[in-house]
Amino acid sequence: MMNTHWILCPVCKSKTRLKIRTDTVLEKFPLYCPKCKQESIISVQKHILYPYDRVLD
Repeated sequence: MMNTHWILCPVCKSKTRLKIRTDTVLEKFPLYCPKCKQESIISVQKHILYPYDRVLD
């Protein structure tokens, strides 16, 4: 089984409803946080979450 982690909200740092595996790649993904009720655009590469304004190319 692959290693999985919860995606944390970049604003309030709480768990969201999504999990990522080690091979997950997301670009410009709209992430909604049920706790703070905000939506953030994120990218995920190699298990590292980058808020969209700080995406590394």
